[in-house]
Amino acid sequence: MRPRLLLLAAALVLATPTLASGSPKAFDPAYEAKNYSKTLERQNSYLTPQYQAQLRQVGAANRTHALQLQATDTEREFVTDLCWSGEDGCAGDVRLYDWQTRGYGIVSPVLFTARNGATLSGHVWATKAGPAKRPGIVITNGSVQAPEQLYWFAAQALAKAGYVVLTFDPQGQGQSDTFGDGVDRQEGFPAQSDGRPFFDGTVDALDFFLSTAQRPYVPQKSCLTGTSHRDKQDRRVKAGLNTGANPFASLLDPTRIGLAGHSYGAAGVSYVGQADPRVKAVVAWDNLAGTDPTGREAGCVDAAARKVVKITKPGLGLSADYYLPPTPNRALPDPKAKSVSSLAYSTQGVDTGEIVIRGGTHYDFSFIPNPAFTSSLRGADLTAWYTVAWFDKYVKGDRSADARLLTDRWRHDATTAAIDPDRDGNVFSDYYDSRLDIRVGGRRISCEDLRTRCRALSPQDGVTGVYDVVAVATAPDGRATTRLPAGRGLR
Repeated sequence: MRPRLLLLAAALVLATPTLASGSPKAFDPAYEAKNYSKTLERQNSYLTPQYQAQLRQVGAANRTHALQLQATDTEREFVTDLCWSGEDGCAGDVRLYDWQTRGYGIVSPVLFTARNGATLSGHVWATKAGPAKRPGIVITNGSVQAPEQLYWFAAQALAKAGYVVLTFDPQGQGQSDTFGDGVDRQEGFPAQSDGRPFFDGTVDALDFFLSTAQRPYVPQKSCLTGTSHRDKQDRRVKAGLNTGANPFASLLDPTRIGLAGHSYGAAGVSYVGQADPRVKAVVAWDNLAGTDPTGREAGCVDAAARKVVKITKPGLGLSADYYLPPTPNRALPDPKAKSVSSLAYSTQGVDTGEIVIRGGTHYDFSFIPNPAFTSSLRGADLTAWYTVAWFDKYVKGDRSADARLLTDRWRHDATTAAIDPDRDGNVFSDYYDSRLDIRVGGRRISCEDLRTRCRALSPQDGVTGVYDVVAVATAPDGRATTRLPAGRGLR
């Protein structure tokens, strides 16, 4: 994806810091009603009879498979997790199943032992086509109704962009154990309030991701008691139950690693990404957080391991107009409320950004095919676009990423305009500022209002066509992505 360098250079000459906000100057209930109605957009893509029939079929198969896993591996304890069976809203986007059998890419299921003895379940994604060595990304789920399937759209888009990707269920999620093991049974439980599965669990997943046949995965000692659960990992590997090392390790360049996470997982990767020297960059889906784990993760035997860390690595936050649960605005929000952590990066001189989705919700960053979990139509597409571009720039070192980060395609999106109440194709929030503060070609480009006031944005992003993450993910393995597959309209 090589940009048109002369046009990009011209855009950069015009770039100037912009501090004014494009947000409304007065609260308008009529506008808010239309804006909030956008939270119902995505459901039109999965409430069709065809999709619902496929969802029922996939859900039934998932449940049968989960019961078989539990019956053949009775040591695992995952049937008390909310989404253990992978049905209905826990199935993710069913259009992304059979990814390997349909020739879209390659994937391998994995099981490994967390530091507290819990068995963690996941998948590693890649493509057959691509360089011999590739950068890697670990994705950490959100909490509660957030199994790894909900993030397969992002994993597959990254794999198609030339990454090796690990998705996994933190403890207490999906098909990972609810509890730890032995003396550490209560460590990380309940995951939603303990927090360690999203902090320590991210490090455990990273350790596994970087393991090889020559250097098999060894779990760190537990946080609660300092116990080693290596024996359990080794025993289960020997029995053919656990995975000894990353099955795609031969493809992975361990010097180029990024982290992405959603919700509680976003908090985890925001911290671990800065604390762990193996990580080059972070993308946080709702939202980029600070680097003080106090109040977000339970204590540990090694208090020094939980100190505040300095911000030194590029971090991108993505957020949306409405949080959890999504509720309409009753007054104008602070336009910079979503950018607090991103602004902190800027004060440290570290490249950063905050992309806020107009009419989007906390559920835009996962795919839950259930109308109780409302979200905008284009949230997943926008998330995948900026996630890939951010990692391409700061992990892969791809110069074409600058043009994709500085594209104006999301201010004139025809797919959005076709269904928007005001036929507005601008996907950036009108309430909250979307911003980028990055270095490009030795210059700092600082735009505080991507929706209306950033002159650095250009239509010349090096990519032809309408960006549709499902179409990208389900294109044949090896297809070039500079000319996108035909979009599927409202999908």
